[in-house]
Amino acid sequence: MKKKVCKRCKMLVDGNECPVCKTNQFSTNWQGRLYILDSGKSIVAEKIGIKAKGEYAIKVR
Repeated sequence: MKKKVCKRCKMLVDGNECPVCKTNQFSTNWQGRLYILDSGKSIVAEKIGIKAKGEYAIKVR
């Protein structure tokens, strides 16, 4: 089964609600993964606006 990605914040989600932005709009059409371990120290997370640690998709359609 393909993982779901939140269309708004691009976080990979297992349940029926995104833990970051609380929406239920998902896509299974995505590419690339980005792992954020510490959003406070990550330059990449700062540049793309991620404030929570987790697994994110790079491109969501």
